[in-house]
Amino acid sequence: MTPRSVLAIDAGQTGMKVRLQMPDGHDDLVFRGIDTHDALLPQLAEVVRASLARTHATPEILSAGISGLTARDADASELLSLVHGTGLRGVTLAHDSTTSFLGALGDRHGSVVAAGTGVVTLAVGPDAIARVDGWGYIMGDAGSGYWIGREALDAVMRAYDGRGAATGLTDVVRSLWPDLAQAYMDLQSDENRVRIVAGFATEVARLAVEDDAVALDITRRAAGELAASVSTSISRVRGEDEVFAVCAIGGVFRSPRLREAFADAVTLGGERSDVEIVTPQGAGIDGVVALADLPSAHPLTAAIHRAGTA
Repeated sequence: MTPRSVLAIDAGQTGMKVRLQMPDGHDDLVFRGIDTHDALLPQLAEVVRASLARTHATPEILSAGISGLTARDADASELLSLVHGTGLRGVTLAHDSTTSFLGALGDRHGSVVAAGTGVVTLAVGPDAIARVDGWGYIMGDAGSGYWIGREALDAVMRAYDGRGAATGLTDVVRSLWPDLAQAYMDLQSDENRVRIVAGFATEVARLAVEDDAVALDITRRAAGELAASVSTSISRVRGEDEVFAVCAIGGVFRSPRLREAFADAVTLGGERSDVEIVTPQGAGIDGVVALADLPSAHPLTAAIHRAGTA
């Protein structure tokens, strides 16, 4: 089936990617990320109107994959009313784990773990889907950038107290807070503390390559957490004798040591034959476009919210 003309929004907290997918091609735009302190749907409506004004396109369907989408905000009818007068006839909304899966694996059965500042894993089998984690930095997100950064800070303060091993991460943290004894106060009062903590994941990855023992330990434990989420998700949906695809996406997987440790943990050192680690076939925005024309019989349909002629 030929896709209809779609205005697709891949909405995250860092930024929003927009694609105007028309029969004769597409335009890609970028907007600032979701402000979690403000109502979500008006922000999406504002991006819709700005996108149409900049491109002069006339899409039929609005499709959005949204980071951290909750039942409270998953009101496709309300969003359709907010974009009244734009020519859009239908709205399709989904959690970004759904659109990440579609972008990475398309119609294939498997599990996709998307790890950036936070992390969520989604598995799709013949008849069911399973989401694992994605519960935010306070209650979950094991193995995420925030989790890694938090472990790095814990290790630095343990070394400072004499409770833990010395690590090059101490110099990294001192470059931001020269007085480590006051670092916790400065961090707790910073409104960007989640982003700051997650930012240390990049330095953990760098020092792991340099064989810093503490950074390597954090990296291996993060990989183990991510692999456990994938294995759990697969166990909840897989059919008999089916080889499941596993796809790992997001900034956390830029770490070569973490990628290696993750692959080893998922495949049990190559001994597990019912999983296959694959490269993503596309990005999240591709999954948002695909969402608009997902067949009604697809297992992911149960996780989608529609209004109008979507």
